[in-house]
Amino acid sequence: VGLSQPWNFIVITSPKTKEGFWEHVQSERQTFADSLTEERNETFSRIRIEGILDATVSVVVTYDSTRGAPSVLGRHAIADAGLYSVCLAIENLWLAATAEGLGLGWVSFYREEFLQTLLDIPTHVRPVAWLCLGPVSHLEKVPDLERANWKTRVPLGEVVNSERWGNPLDIS
Repeated sequence: VGLSQPWNFIVITSPKTKEGFWEHVQSERQTFADSLTEERNETFSRIRIEGILDATVSVVVTYDSTRGAPSVLGRHAIADAGLYSVCLAIENLWLAATAEGLGLGWVSFYREEFLQTLLDIPTHVRPVAWLCLGPVSHLEKVPDLERANWKTRVPLGEVVNSERWGNPLDIS
């Protein structure tokens, strides 16, 4: 938005840093697991996070809302537009990785404050994603969470509307 480029990328290769993050993620996963029913917890326990330790590199993507401020085109009306720009940068990285036959996974079990401390990120900069990136034997056609029976995708016909909310677009 407004050519603000509010992102930074921190490339992580240090096993010590990865291990510190992995331990934090394990703790956060346990906190989440404790909130689940026994059945959901059984399903959840099969979802892997070993990519944190196994990936060739990890990339932490951050959002700096002060970059280009206060005159960022478009952000006066949509305050989160800068954050959306960061998410688009992540998606572009994901698409490029996939095109090159690399795997990429987004880890979401962490506290922002923990990553700020671990990686010396200034307090006004938000860590948005820890991405695990590296070669894989093959690219899956079905998302990991769907294969693990955590959740299924919502049919396209349920999320695409015509002209107004609640007016499904006929996509048949």
